[in-house]
Amino acid sequence: MATMTSLIGLINKIQRACTVLGDHGGEGLSLWEALPSVAVVGGQSSGKSSVLESVVGRDFLPRGSGIVTRRPLVLQLHKTENGQEYAEFLHIPRKRFTDFAAVRKEIADETDRITGKSKQISNVPIQLSIYSPNVVNLTLIDLPGLTKVAVEGQQESIVQDIENMVRSYVEKPNCIILAISPANQDIATSDAIKIAKEVDPSGERTFGVVTKLDLMDKGTNAVEVLEGRQYRLQHPWVGIVNRSQADINKNVDMIAARRKEREYFETSPEYGHLAHKMGSEYLAKLLSQHLEQVIRQKIPSIIALINKTIDELNAELDRIGRPIAVDSGAQLYTILEMCRAFDKVFKEHLDGGRPGGDRIYGVFDHQLPAALKKLPFDRHLSLKNVQRVVTEADGYQPHLIAPEQGYRRLIEGSISYFKGPAEASVDAVHFVLKELVRKSIAETEELRRFPTLSNDIATAANDALEKFRDESRKTVMRLVDMESSYLTAEFFRKIHLEPEKNPNGPPNSNRNAPPTMDNYTDNHLRKIGSNVNAYISMVCDTLKNTIPKAVVYCQVREAKRSLLNYFYVQVGKKEKERLGAMLDEDPALMEKRNQIAKRLELYKQARDDIDSVAWK
Repeated sequence: MATMTSLIGLINKIQRACTVLGDHGGEGLSLWEALPSVAVVGGQSSGKSSVLESVVGRDFLPRGSGIVTRRPLVLQLHKTENGQEYAEFLHIPRKRFTDFAAVRKEIADETDRITGKSKQISNVPIQLSIYSPNVVNLTLIDLPGLTKVAVEGQQESIVQDIENMVRSYVEKPNCIILAISPANQDIATSDAIKIAKEVDPSGERTFGVVTKLDLMDKGTNAVEVLEGRQYRLQHPWVGIVNRSQADINKNVDMIAARRKEREYFETSPEYGHLAHKMGSEYLAKLLSQHLEQVIRQKIPSIIALINKTIDELNAELDRIGRPIAVDSGAQLYTILEMCRAFDKVFKEHLDGGRPGGDRIYGVFDHQLPAALKKLPFDRHLSLKNVQRVVTEADGYQPHLIAPEQGYRRLIEGSISYFKGPAEASVDAVHFVLKELVRKSIAETEELRRFPTLSNDIATAANDALEKFRDESRKTVMRLVDMESSYLTAEFFRKIHLEPEKNPNGPPNSNRNAPPTMDNYTDNHLRKIGSNVNAYISMVCDTLKNTIPKAVVYCQVREAKRSLLNYFYVQVGKKEKERLGAMLDEDPALMEKRNQIAKRLELYKQARDDIDSVAWK
């Protein structure tokens, strides 16, 4: 297997990429969180900054009173073979800092860019990489110091906000906790140990560091803590001797400070027996070795997480749609695919599987019969109106046998009433079809990314429905007109008019003689109205069946067969620029796809890199 040193460098690289893409936390376990790292936790003035600078071997962190670290600092150390030392910030790519005083200033300036000049905090991390032959490969996260009270200029919630931020890092199962406690403070009151014990009760992820050993009162020492007798951890405690303020003021070289630290432990009567496992150099090596072991153990779970995330990202890309090619042929193909997807949903609404088509049946089964029942035949065939029509039908020449023209006019007048329900049926079905087009557009997931194409398809579909409605209206009007243009004579041949009863007439009078204007009786007029009503009922039954047939044939059938036919012809004539305009996407959706694609590339590259390094 390849050395774990190269794996640590690879993990650093992947973590930087995760930060660039914002894949740094959130719900669930992100790749960044799955990769092991070391979080530096301690109270304010516990010596955290000194520990980090000792590990790095450089004076690079801002100093001051109160909360100096107000944003997480992700510090990635890369051991180099040559003697060159430099630093790089992720937010200033391709710029190398060789002056570490400039690094300190940039950390302070970048903190202020997010938090302002206030004393507030932010959970947006600063990412810094340091390349040096004097470091070990390691990732450290410097977190704001835990505090117990808010000072002037800070919100009252600052105490809880800092603790919540620290917890968000140290609660992760892959986080190694570096708990910093000053030697001149009772370990039982250590903020770092307290929070580490809560999130890591077994202590398997916690490394304890005791700082400021040289500042303890005379006659006291931290041997019981360092030997694990006062508070036991699974890993050994490490003691650190920080640079004195005088050394800091004199800009004492950090390498010299390390040498001075080694001499302190080697010559100390209290800690001499522990000297081989004390000091910042030992701490850095200890953490690096442990990080190597953790990475070795976590590789299978990291690969599993990467594979799972790749599948999820691919599924999400499939859901929102892959990028569109730029050539006109591919664009035309995409447009036609979108149209087919819409057409499929639309037909499912009509044929079943999706709701809506049943409303068309409702028009024929309920709306049309109800409208036909409400037609005013009783008024049209009233005794008074029948008498008026029959009387006026023949003009000055009275009919000789039967009031045929009266019958025809009464029938034609009655049939004209059918035009209203017929047109209403056409319009009702048209409304349903338009609503189904709207629903189908909304329910076609492939179209959601193309608002312009959605509008174009909706417009084309509605234009086609208008043409179908016009043709359907003409057809049903023809059906009604046909009933008026040719009456079914057989119906009347079967009707035997009974002779009118005339109680005042002579007993032998001719009962079959045609009635005159003077001898019309109410019974005769009622008989005429009854005969016409019977014929109209027959016509009504016919139209109740033929109007739905015509509407379905002209509107529903055509909508299923050729709703977008004209649109297809027009699209085929469009130039490449016009096709591209139809496929303009929602900018937010485009940005989302780009982000997913970048994350997908990151995870695939991370998987390949880990495989190539870990399993050789």
